[in-house]
Amino acid sequence: MRAFTDTRDADTADALWLCEHPPVFTLGQAGRAEHVLDAGDIPLVETDRGGQVTYHGPGQIVVYTLVDLRRRDYGIRDMVMRLETAVIRLLGEHGVTARGRRDAPGVYVGEAKIAALGLRVRRGCTYHGLALNAELDLGPFDRIDPCGYRGMAVTRTADLGIAVPLDALGEALLAHVAVALDEPVRPATR
Repeated sequence: MRAFTDTRDADTADALWLCEHPPVFTLGQAGRAEHVLDAGDIPLVETDRGGQVTYHGPGQIVVYTLVDLRRRDYGIRDMVMRLETAVIRLLGEHGVTARGRRDAPGVYVGEAKIAALGLRVRRGCTYHGLALNAELDLGPFDRIDPCGYRGMAVTRTADLGIAVPLDALGEALLAHVAVALDEPVRPATR
């Protein structure tokens, strides 16, 4: 992501990268070690995205958003809201009501977080992105203060009655992100 962002120019097409990670805790730039309660055997990786600590693992859909904010005339808050909207619309298609929170970026069903967001802006372009909890084991979230909030509840689509295969859900999320960004973004699966 960093190499892509550092080598892109004004003509480089924006891209969305869809992936799934092995178990890992990531600590954002503002992250504080005290929010990692017990990493145990799960690696902890410091990263340059915004935000605190989160967990990534199999069964979670991660979309990296490599977007030129200047070309689109978006501010960072606008970008965050567009990503939240994409997840909210996807969930809404399956009868699940969700919302964003200005005080804690991400998407929530009731008080439980279902999608985390963490971006980095460099040279006017974003990288990193969003992570939607689909079928992953939520147990590791008990070993951290998710996004820096002690006791924050987390949920996943599998527990909300969304019985869509992970690949299909990922492709649907990509489509919603592209629509939320107002113009075609070339999806690239990595």
